[in-house]
Amino acid sequence: MNLLPRRQMSHLLKTWMWQMGMEATPWPVSGFYCRKFTTSNSSEPDPIEIHKRKLFLWFSHLPQEEKQFGGFFSPETMHVDPLILERDAEERAGLLCSPFQTQTHCNRSVTVEQLFQHTDTWSEGRGLNVLIYGAVGTGKSTVVRKLVLDWCAGTTLSHFQLLIPFSCEDLSQLSKVTSLRDLVSRKYLHLKKHPLLSGEGNQAKNVLFLFNGMEKMQLDFRIGASELCSDPNEGLPPSVVVVNLLRKYLLPETSILITTRLSALDCIPQKYVTRYAQICGFNDPSRQRAYFTSRLLKQSDTAYNQEAQDLVELLYLNLQRESQLAAACFLPSYCWLTCATLHFLHFTNTKAPIRTLTGIYTSFLRLNFGGEVLGTGAGTNMPIQEHQSSLMLYVVRTVGKLAFEGVTYKRTSFSEAELEQWIGGKTKTDEELRQLAMFRTDVLDFFLAPSIESGKCISQDLRENNERQYVFAVPAMQEYLAALYVVLGENKSALEKLTNKVSVAIGQASEDVNALVNIFSKFIPLRIFAVFNLLKLFPKLYEKISSLNKGSIARTMAAELFHTEDSYNEDVLDQVEQSLLGVHGPQQQQYSERQPFELYPIFMGGLLHYGNRVLLQQLGCSIQSTTVAQITRAIRKYLVRELNKPQPPEELMDLLVLLYEFQNPRLTAEVLTSIRAIRLTNIRMTSLKCFILSSVLSCTPASYYLEELDLSSCLLTNDMLQMLWPAFRHTYSLNLQFNILGPESCSLLRDLLLDPRSVIRSLKLCDNPLLESGVQILVEALPENQSLTNLSLMHTGLGDEGVLDMAKRLQQHKRLQELNVAYNNIGDDAALFLVDACREHPSIQTVHLYLNPLSKVAKQSLYAQGVPRSHSGQRVKVLASVTEGTDLSENWHPILSVIRENASSWDQQHVIQQLKVFLEDLEWGHQQQQSLWKRLHFRRVEKGVRKILKMLENNLPPSKK
Repeated sequence: MNLLPRRQMSHLLKTWMWQMGMEATPWPVSGFYCRKFTTSNSSEPDPIEIHKRKLFLWFSHLPQEEKQFGGFFSPETMHVDPLILERDAEERAGLLCSPFQTQTHCNRSVTVEQLFQHTDTWSEGRGLNVLIYGAVGTGKSTVVRKLVLDWCAGTTLSHFQLLIPFSCEDLSQLSKVTSLRDLVSRKYLHLKKHPLLSGEGNQAKNVLFLFNGMEKMQLDFRIGASELCSDPNEGLPPSVVVVNLLRKYLLPETSILITTRLSALDCIPQKYVTRYAQICGFNDPSRQRAYFTSRLLKQSDTAYNQEAQDLVELLYLNLQRESQLAAACFLPSYCWLTCATLHFLHFTNTKAPIRTLTGIYTSFLRLNFGGEVLGTGAGTNMPIQEHQSSLMLYVVRTVGKLAFEGVTYKRTSFSEAELEQWIGGKTKTDEELRQLAMFRTDVLDFFLAPSIESGKCISQDLRENNERQYVFAVPAMQEYLAALYVVLGENKSALEKLTNKVSVAIGQASEDVNALVNIFSKFIPLRIFAVFNLLKLFPKLYEKISSLNKGSIARTMAAELFHTEDSYNEDVLDQVEQSLLGVHGPQQQQYSERQPFELYPIFMGGLLHYGNRVLLQQLGCSIQSTTVAQITRAIRKYLVRELNKPQPPEELMDLLVLLYEFQNPRLTAEVLTSIRAIRLTNIRMTSLKCFILSSVLSCTPASYYLEELDLSSCLLTNDMLQMLWPAFRHTYSLNLQFNILGPESCSLLRDLLLDPRSVIRSLKLCDNPLLESGVQILVEALPENQSLTNLSLMHTGLGDEGVLDMAKRLQQHKRLQELNVAYNNIGDDAALFLVDACREHPSIQTVHLYLNPLSKVAKQSLYAQGVPRSHSGQRVKVLASVTEGTDLSENWHPILSVIRENASSWDQQHVIQQLKVFLEDLEWGHQQQQSLWKRLHFRRVEKGVRKILKMLENNLPPSKK
């Protein structure tokens, strides 16, 4: 008998097994099939277990804003329970306690689980209706998310077999009638026809419904508006289903948890609520510290742990002082903003996604106001989406207007009368008054808080009247909202508003008229035809007025950024950090009494970025692309005009931050072409500032080079140098003096000099602890480098060995012209060897050797060896002292200037000793002179040396002269 092919036999075997009720399973090695018997009544997966798994996945998902922390967090590790107080029905709308009140609360602090414990008033067969309420930012959504995750894990509310969460925003969008069971299965298909929801017996007692954001539904408890229903299978509008659940007419055994805002408390009659609880945020610094620790110390990279610990300690010290920040962090949302800002300031690196300060504040508002609306009240017949407006847009038009007035008149505090004037002062209709009352109840305290330091920035008249003052919870929020108010065009003049309305009306009419004009143009006289053209002229007039307004916005940005009286303030990023961590130690002298608002123009630029405009669009705040284009064109002109003037380092750093916030490479490149040097001397550089500098310079074309990039006295480290690598490729002169660069930094600098794209001609590394090992690594680049002409290694711990190794490599580099190795503890032999090598070098002209322990004989030999042996060579100028033999050195003044400026940071005993050697040299030279004029010149130099000596001995600061 012929054998069947193997594949055909396999197919027949599987068919037979299926007919016999068996499952065919392939054998992993031989390819044959084995038998696995199955039964038709095998147990199906438990729908509740499926429900728990899916809920856990859904509620574990972190919003996009959380990814800026590096993705090292989960809801379990970063959650800190806010204070929850149980309220009686009579006091449910009571005021919150003081943020600094630490005594025992009159109300009992409870957990959500305790709220569902049966009380004496509980009746058999009826579930509990628990209402949790709180203002915006107190943590309602966070509590709900943690509650659902804990139930899925079996750690809380385990006596409920089923928890069914609903978003009231989603329910409000449903227009079709539906039953309760269909409503559940619509979102949770695996719970379709689950027996716990059938209404039979008392099975529903094991069910907990959760309705989050009840203020977004229009509930009407009147019998005439919401019919009674006890059948979970009967189709009704979603709002009627929810009302019957709360009435305990539908599934009365179920328990219900509702969250809502303060203004919506009365939407549910008191008789339908079993217990009230208010979320009060973080009422004491210990909760705030726990939140900061969970956010800032949960870093995957242990290298940042010490810095994060220091940040937490500084934050805690600032909170304990009962500062304005402590009042703001009463709301968990502001704790999030504080952590996000500090994470941005201190933990920015090249691997993290691009973040901006404007983006953080925009994300903060989206987290708190995304989807939030101002409704027109219950009882209307319109669909809910048609009678609700964006809450964020209302914030801009009210609080943003107040912020703009404050920035305009340089004020940070406002009286109650001013709040009444600027927020809702022009309301007329009942609907506007109702919206204003809702806004004041839910939102106003989120942005404004009573001033803690009421004595600052307040006029004398207000102090005498003892009128309560209010400030923005976070100072930068005032500048952000003011910038948003301007960019959205809400500060239009009366003429602009009028021309806008007329232009829209005429523009719409002209579309219809144009068709008729095109038909009758052949028959209408020219004079009459010209009248119709006026319809097209007026919109162009509005466009002209509008473009002038965009130009004024750009002019304001440039003016606020380059205020002369703000020139000596710290850069804007340091100001942001000080507002969070406080000022520890002596405060910097302020040259202006007015309040600086240097973040205001930076936020205006950042809001024009596409990513921020997308987020604002989701909040109901639209910034038109034409507006962005007009402002961008205008700001380029004003920035270039200001940059033609000399700018202090702090103002220049603010400009770089502005360009970074713009995230517009083309604009950045056009502005930077007018800058030939970037001098950031004494700016406290951080990883963020280094990243900003590199990002901004990376926008320029490859052919763009700075004449000088000065980063002296900036506290640079090796890690920062790595971030600055792209910026170093765009400069001819690199000044890294007076930093804390060690030997490990020389490897990166060596690679920089070996990079074929590097064009560095001057490299200054004075006063960095490079040591002999570091310099030996650095000079490895000399043979292949073709650009370096000036190398300064003064006070780098070079030593004799480092000098000897450098001298041996000098002949391999043909372009070096000046070498500075002063103050390096170089002895006579090493100095003579170095000068001898320089004498034979084809291009070296100057060698600095002062402040080294050289003998008089060695100095005389150095001057003699500076003369070349052959006529083809050139004389090498050796700067070893203020004298050259019996004459004064031509460079005595630069030598003394360097010593005077840096002596306070050097070893004073060594400098004093060397200055006394200078005095001996001057005295000997003075005695050798016959000319009275030369003797007077020697005395003049001697006077300068003695002046520096006196300054060091008396610990005086260096003179400005």
